[in-house]
Amino acid sequence: MRFASLGSGSQGNALIVEAGETKVMVDCGFSTRMATARLARLAAAADDLDAILVTHEHADHVGGVFAFARRHRLAVYLTHGTHAAASRGVAALPECRLIDGHSPFSIGDLEVMPFPVPHDAREPVQYLFGDGRHRLGVLTDTGSITPHIVEILAACDALVLECNHDAALLAASRYPAVLKQRIGGRFGHLENSQAADLLRQVETGRLQHLVAAHLSQENNRPELAVSALAGALGCSEDWIGVADQEGGFAWRQLG
Repeated sequence: MRFASLGSGSQGNALIVEAGETKVMVDCGFSTRMATARLARLAAAADDLDAILVTHEHADHVGGVFAFARRHRLAVYLTHGTHAAASRGVAALPECRLIDGHSPFSIGDLEVMPFPVPHDAREPVQYLFGDGRHRLGVLTDTGSITPHIVEILAACDALVLECNHDAALLAASRYPAVLKQRIGGRFGHLENSQAADLLRQVETGRLQHLVAAHLSQENNRPELAVSALAGALGCSEDWIGVADQEGGFAWRQLG
């Protein structure tokens, strides 16, 4: 199993996960043209994809999903709540699969476990992926850590983990107070120390990859996120990866 990012941040998100002959995209916050170009950087193409899995209806995650899926005749998997919240784009999809946020399913060689997260969307989920040997956990766009999240992400081989903001930088930012409260609230986004706390609650002995994701360009710094995660793991800072808005990150292999 391997995984890569087309870009991660408030201007657009998309992750690619591959196992055996199966390749899926998680979210697509980019135009069809931009997503196609970013796939090409990974030596991949839309024709390689089997489906798109959606986490929630916010534009930086779903903005490009429906046009891309229609263009390339791809199945789209999303919760009932996300389907309702994004109903205008859903109507013309070639294939729409409604999922239960607590029920696992399979797409080809990939085992998929969606799990609900506290975020200010209709019915948001994140995903745990498996291929029978390895487990990849993806957790972004959550304002707090629940016991269920800890349970789902126990003993992963790889984690893509939100480090959206640094509390001090957010407090000092130009953002209006209501937006600061939303971002820092329990239905907002993970702060660096919250992400580090999650690592202290799960078994990390199997981790081969840890990537900090969904960093705010104004309210965080890569070095702050890396320092927080490395401190929680007791590892070298250069072992921690960072997904950025323009480049995402290149393929990472589990083996």
